[in-house]
Amino acid sequence: MDVKAMEAQPKQSWVARAALPILLTGTMALAFSPIFVRWSEVGPIATGVNRMLLPLPVFFIWMWLVPSQRLPLATTQGKLDLKYLLLAGAFFAGDLCVWHWSIKLTSVANSTVLANLSPVFVVIGAWFLFKERVSRVFLGGLLMALLGVAILMSESLKVSTITLTGDALGLFTSWFYAGYLLTVARVRKRVPTAATMAWGGLAATIILYIIAFSWEGNVWPETPRGWVVAIGLAGVTQIIGQTLIALALAHVQTGFGAMVLLLQPALAALLAWVLFNEPLSMWQVIGGIAILIGLELSRRGTPKIA
Repeated sequence: MDVKAMEAQPKQSWVARAALPILLTGTMALAFSPIFVRWSEVGPIATGVNRMLLPLPVFFIWMWLVPSQRLPLATTQGKLDLKYLLLAGAFFAGDLCVWHWSIKLTSVANSTVLANLSPVFVVIGAWFLFKERVSRVFLGGLLMALLGVAILMSESLKVSTITLTGDALGLFTSWFYAGYLLTVARVRKRVPTAATMAWGGLAATIILYIIAFSWEGNVWPETPRGWVVAIGLAGVTQIIGQTLIALALAHVQTGFGAMVLLLQPALAALLAWVLFNEPLSMWQVIGGIAILIGLELSRRGTPKIA
């Protein structure tokens, strides 16, 4: 390639170049979610309200201070994008609500494995809706990573007709999260990160608040410790975790972005070992290694997005 041709090529932004590390950092932050949920003193859906509502001022102030982060609502495209963001928020609210109910009706292991089937539905949805093709290497990596998740949680997995409803809700969780990822990945091609988090978060907050107030009553923590947990959940998982994921999704293929999130069960197990002294078994270590191998295979089989 000659010098002129090289100069003619557009330069990648720093976000595009660092998309994978950004996505990994966001995934690490999300791994704290079950830890904070365990510590929360309010109900599981109310915990979701705390997670979504408390960061909203940060995102709307960000938009107010930085005009480039605003959604151009005066334009036709801006109004359409707002509808997509509200849809993404509805998907995310469904994800949190259904997943928390799943945990109550089945084992954490079953719920985690089924909820992490979302990459399968993301790949199918991206192919069906957006004509995104995947290579055989990527599919091989996906299967390897899913096998790793199953191995990771194998010692806790239980198959029973008693937990059938909870297991079904775990599967529905993966559908909701796949819908969220597909919507956000598509809208992030045009919409800034702050607008994505603000408008989507507002929609999720309203839906979750209505459900939590109706079913659980009290939505807010009543002790200083409870507020520390709620603020920690909002700051770590939503402001840091989901924001970094939304930032990266504009620069990675949707299917691979969903696959990286398969690291969450492995990271959660590692955090439980550190914070709660829950020992790591040989199978958990093997499962974690399988997930990493699967991710590397899929990374090699994924085309780069500028």
